[in-house]
Amino acid sequence: MGKRDDLIAKYAEDLKTKCGMTPDMDLLTKVTIGCGPSIYNDDASTVASSQPAELETVKTNFLIKKLGLSDGPELMSGIDAVIETYGKSERNKYRAVVYYMLTKHFGKESVYG
Repeated sequence: MGKRDDLIAKYAEDLKTKCGMTPDMDLLTKVTIGCGPSIYNDDASTVASSQPAELETVKTNFLIKKLGLSDGPELMSGIDAVIETYGKSERNKYRAVVYYMLTKHFGKESVYG
């Protein structure tokens, strides 16, 4: 197994243990690949959920540009719900896990079809 496979396994474990959900491994793999090289960078591989600018970036670059959602208050509500599910006190919120949960939250799995 390569480094990416190891990371996907780690993300799946986070989804099971920290978020209480059984991951769709096919979708998780596609979302992880979609994150590109950022998953290998310690800083870029996580979402700093306490920084409003970081959440704004997630909203703009992922929800609007990648998933094709229209801007509105429900986008930030969705991000907040996902952060809440992951656990606000959880220090390392992996970007791939957050993006996976946002994809599920907004029902946009077809983007990765």
